[in-house]
Amino acid sequence: MAEKKIGRRTFLRRAAVGAAASSVFGPVYAQTTRRVRWQMATSWPKSLDTIYGATLLLGRRVAELTGGRFTIEVHPAGELVRPLEILPAVQKGTVPIGHTAAYYYTKLHPALAIATALPFGLTARQQNAWLEHGGTELLNKELFEAFGLLALPAGNTALQMGGWFRFPVDRAADFRGLRMRIPGLGGEVLRRIGVKTVTLPGNEILPALEAGDLDATEWVGPYDDEKLGFYKVATYYYYPGWWEPGPTLHLVINRRAYERLPREYREALVSAARDANAWSLAAYDRKNPEALTRLLANGVQLRPFPQDFLKLAFREAENLYAELASEDATYRKIFNDWNKNRTLLFRWFSTNEASYADFAFRLF
Repeated sequence: MAEKKIGRRTFLRRAAVGAAASSVFGPVYAQTTRRVRWQMATSWPKSLDTIYGATLLLGRRVAELTGGRFTIEVHPAGELVRPLEILPAVQKGTVPIGHTAAYYYTKLHPALAIATALPFGLTARQQNAWLEHGGTELLNKELFEAFGLLALPAGNTALQMGGWFRFPVDRAADFRGLRMRIPGLGGEVLRRIGVKTVTLPGNEILPALEAGDLDATEWVGPYDDEKLGFYKVATYYYYPGWWEPGPTLHLVINRRAYERLPREYREALVSAARDANAWSLAAYDRKNPEALTRLLANGVQLRPFPQDFLKLAFREAENLYAELASEDATYRKIFNDWNKNRTLLFRWFSTNEASYADFAFRLF
């Protein structure tokens, strides 16, 4: 059949009609999808432009990806919900969404620690490899769905520091009787060694140190720790933070609220969470080196943890994992998958990455 030719005037007229329709009605989804505004509770003080900054980035990206029709108003720790009560609040629907560390809630279930970090576990890259290729799906199906939640990785601090101590700890015995702020299963490992541990939100740590209620604390690393002022009270700074080699922060979403969202909005949340995850890791890697230089110039004493302490902590951590796996089927299923990945990833990284690091990192 011969094609019917369209004259130039007809073509331009039709194009004008199409353009007018586009300008009047806009993108199809923008007109057919309702506006949604959520409030997000977080565990982080506003002063931390890294962790809290990742939540602001996430909110901006969701708005950009949805043409401003889905907006998330981010609130710092304590403004909507107490900083260590984010997960239960989202579960109850008090707020539809939150940003927190799952290991704050191990009293609800010990497997929540695996979602964030386990002592002597995965680095940030290794953690992301596990989560992106099966770990997130497993955690949601076996763990977070039981709480009526969907959890998305949305931040990582990279390998943390070992923390701030009022006095030197030169051997494993020096840790007995210490009063230290440390959450998660890292705190449980230290309790087995003889440390008296507590979990406090970031904005309550310095006052506890100043009051003499704590002998030591950990938080994240040089950049955040400098902002929170720990070095003004405890001047001995230890490394590495073996309890958090690559801790993931999560966006926790009430599953019913999530399922009521239009598909485009759900996809925007997933995409924005990935952006926040990558951005925060890069921010810490860029900002920590300069912050450490400033801390050392202010008289901070940088020290490695004693080897006998690290070996003891490793043994206690592995014993703890075995006990938890024997007691809880959900923990066992998630841990076994995580541990299989740990074995594979450690073998690969010790072959190539470690060889490069041992040589190149010592050149400067």
